[in-house]
Amino acid sequence: MATAAQAAAAAAAFLSFLTSSPTHHTAPSSSVSFRATPILPVSLRAAATGGPRLPSHLRGRRVGAVVAQLPTTHPEVASGDKKIRWSSRAVRSFAMAELEARKMRYPTTGTEGLLMGILVEGTSGAAKLLRANGITLLKVREEAANVLGKSEMFYFSPMHPPLTEAAQRALDWAISEKLKSGEDGEVTANHLLLGIWSDKESAGHKILASLGFDDDKASLLAKTADEEAAMSPR
Repeated sequence: MATAAQAAAAAAAFLSFLTSSPTHHTAPSSSVSFRATPILPVSLRAAATGGPRLPSHLRGRRVGAVVAQLPTTHPEVASGDKKIRWSSRAVRSFAMAELEARKMRYPTTGTEGLLMGILVEGTSGAAKLLRANGITLLKVREEAANVLGKSEMFYFSPMHPPLTEAAQRALDWAISEKLKSGEDGEVTANHLLLGIWSDKESAGHKILASLGFDDDKASLLAKTADEEAAMSPR
């Protein structure tokens, strides 16, 4: 078991890496990319009660905050002309979408995967609205198999199944709608679900429609999207 001194040394090495490396770390095109940005000085403690604390000379150091950007082909955002922020719930939903695609043994992450990711993350307004209307993860998985078929038993999905064109359109739609609103705040899982619903030919839309989701429910979700964006945790 690591001693308090070893734990402190490891924490110091990690902090040194974060504060000394200005480079951006980019994941494969289908997954989340991250960049390090400074945040206000903080005094770090061990997560566990009674755990080792950082040495006094490291307390109050400026550390790097990880800011996630989901893949986009939106011209203004891709070129850097416009800046957007994804909520933590949306980023977690995207990560869970890739995991669900792998569980289903699909070669790509489609709109059905994004829909499952929203439900697995579970804490967004989008997820709560879906569950309130009887749209559960199990039902979506079953409908995905009906719409897309089941994958071969011994097929192994890539670590980051690439996005389908429909899934990429859903992400770009979410960004466009947020930019059009002119409101401050983040792009949320609500925007992401509306992006899935906006593409009537996508697997995600077909699954939602088969489970009772409709334009009235989408309108209700749209009314709360910007409210959640303003209140999303950074």
